[in-house]
Amino acid sequence: MPHVEREAATLAPVELRIFTEPQQGASYGDLLRVARVAEDAGYGAFFRSDHYLKMGSASGLPGPTDAWITLAGLARETSLIRLGTLVTAATFRHPSVLAISVAQVDQMSGGRIEFGLGSGWYADEHTAYGIDLPPTRELFDRYSEQLEIITGLWETPEGTTFSFDGDHYKLTGAPGLPKPAQRPRPPVILGGTGRKRTPQLAARYADEFNVPFNDIATASAQYERVDAAAEAAGRPRGDIIRSAALVVAVGRDDAEVSRRADAIGREAGELRANGVAGTVAEAVDTIGRWREATGISRLYLQVLDLSDLDHLDLIASEVAPQLA
Repeated sequence: MPHVEREAATLAPVELRIFTEPQQGASYGDLLRVARVAEDAGYGAFFRSDHYLKMGSASGLPGPTDAWITLAGLARETSLIRLGTLVTAATFRHPSVLAISVAQVDQMSGGRIEFGLGSGWYADEHTAYGIDLPPTRELFDRYSEQLEIITGLWETPEGTTFSFDGDHYKLTGAPGLPKPAQRPRPPVILGGTGRKRTPQLAARYADEFNVPFNDIATASAQYERVDAAAEAAGRPRGDIIRSAALVVAVGRDDAEVSRRADAIGREAGELRANGVAGTVAEAVDTIGRWREATGISRLYLQVLDLSDLDHLDLIASEVAPQLA
């Protein structure tokens, strides 16, 4: 894929968002503290994963928290920051029930919800909790039907009904209530690196497309596929917001960077290569390179040590102002 140079003057600011992985070990109280600090510090959004089982060597204590119950609580205990999932697993909930839950939480937040949906993938958590994880083709077919059902229910005019006759889901005369506070619906975030069906679904449903935990070249190629699919579907190129997710470990000096890397079981050098890590100047440079090469306007910072609230304040006070 040829590199496309972008004029510096046309580059949009990069909005920083906080992204948490509570399945690795976090209570609702932990998440509330982080969300409130993120709101006070001026971050654009607080997001969380949707998983029920820890990954890797972390203990996972005190145990999983449900994404949409968490966001419902945060909707009432914050006032400005946007809230969402990166991403909700389509295997966990029936699409009609999920549409009702998300619409209600959007009402509870006063219209601050952003809805990320993925197909579901983590086999161990499905096995542990007895949740069905179909073969890949069926999994993606179900995911596609879920997107059509959820957005269809939200966009159905009040006083009319929504019906759907798919291979995996059938709805007859659903009133499409409650309606979300945002009309016609909350922003939909899709993501991943699938080369064909993923861009096609993004072209149809996505307001934002996220490439998580990847390199610049892979992300750039996928954004171009999504833009091409959107153009083929009659949408203008650039209509879909480009975003990325990267692990973060920023410090005032090398010693603080190393301490933060150690706290999450990673090496500072590896994080510098694969995330947003290093001193403030290094972090600004990394984000700048992503912005110039890919055109992202949002970056989700994966925060894995939820006890280190000074980390969030440092990034907000010293990194974010340099991205305007």
